[in-house]
Amino acid sequence: MSESQEAGVADVADDESAAGFSPAYSNYVLGVLFVAYVFNFIDRTIPSMLVEPIKADLGISDTQMGLLTGTMFALFYAVMGIPIARLADSWVRKNIIAIGLGLWSLMTAASGLVQNFAQMAGARIGVGVGEAALSPPAHSLIASYFPLSRRATALGIYATGIHIGILFGAVAGDFLREVWGWRMAFIAVGLPGALLALVVWFTVKEPPMVTKTAAPPPVTEVFRFLWRMKSFRHASIASGLTAFGGYSFASWAPTYLERVLGLVGTERGLKYGIALGVGGAIGSILSGWLSDRWGKQDVRWWLWVPTFATIAPLPFTWMFFFHDSANAALLWVVPGLILGAMYQAPVFATAQSLAPERMRSVASGVLLLIINLIGYACGPPTVGLLNDTVFASYGDDAIRYSMFTVMAVSGAWAFLHFMWGARSLEADLRAKNA
Repeated sequence: MSESQEAGVADVADDESAAGFSPAYSNYVLGVLFVAYVFNFIDRTIPSMLVEPIKADLGISDTQMGLLTGTMFALFYAVMGIPIARLADSWVRKNIIAIGLGLWSLMTAASGLVQNFAQMAGARIGVGVGEAALSPPAHSLIASYFPLSRRATALGIYATGIHIGILFGAVAGDFLREVWGWRMAFIAVGLPGALLALVVWFTVKEPPMVTKTAAPPPVTEVFRFLWRMKSFRHASIASGLTAFGGYSFASWAPTYLERVLGLVGTERGLKYGIALGVGGAIGSILSGWLSDRWGKQDVRWWLWVPTFATIAPLPFTWMFFFHDSANAALLWVVPGLILGAMYQAPVFATAQSLAPERMRSVASGVLLLIINLIGYACGPPTVGLLNDTVFASYGDDAIRYSMFTVMAVSGAWAFLHFMWGARSLEADLRAKNA
């Protein structure tokens, strides 16, 4: 056992008794949070599946669509995550999740009623504010319900909600677009989330905090505490850069399939949704399991595993973007999607383990702030801007050059930061426990 593992023994013992609920109920809570995360990404995926009809109806450009699918949502999602996370470290976490879930679901439904770019931007901002109330308190709850030895696996299961949500969002988006039009697609996927909010409010129990401090520390203190740790600093930057490529892909790949490869309608939603949903889910679960398993021998695997999500997918995404057959391109990209999903669960588990209990929600909020400001706010609009400017002379093919450029540059840069972060992880864990 390494020194960092010995330092973590007390943390494990504390966590084993933190929640005081049966394993079956802990798994139920994880299941409910997983379903909430599925709804979270259904509501994010829908605009990406409806780019062409929204552009035609509202008369907007690729750059504006990049702002709608990325910046407008991500800025408020990231910034509001910090005060909401601070509240979650002192109030009832499951209530915060329920309120946020109800808000983002209603704002998604409202997106089907807009008449111009400004109104759609307002609706996406509302979705971003609501969705900011999910992951920081959810990560903290999972850390309270599951011990350190199973935390990455539990967070890996939770993270699969991203990919299952994308699957359902892709299929539902194209199916509802064909049957009812793009406006009803927003309404149909938004309203059921309000019912799930009631399930969270009435059936999820709030575990008591083990740490008996009167109040959680200020956000600035949490940020300084985390930012002093090189492992957290490099892992958060690396995650933001990985998300830069990942969110760019998720936002624009459906448009690429329609615009360049001619895959449209329900067939596009089904094939794209299965590829991204199943591939991503496998990667999320696998990364959590590998991090827990290999991390028992060497905790640096907590950050070595996510390095697979940086440059390893690039050969497969190359085949996706430069293959003339939609079916073959989707088959080639699945291994890349598995590898590309292998960063989030280990990184969030690492952040939860580096942060004391009363800092956990804010730690998650800080990490999400960095990930979303770098990745979500900047990635999708960068692709749209490159389409309209640098690669505009390629016409419809511009999107393939824009997307691959973004993913290659951000992936190589992220690889370096994950490796640098792993070098400092053992020392930072010792310092935290001291």
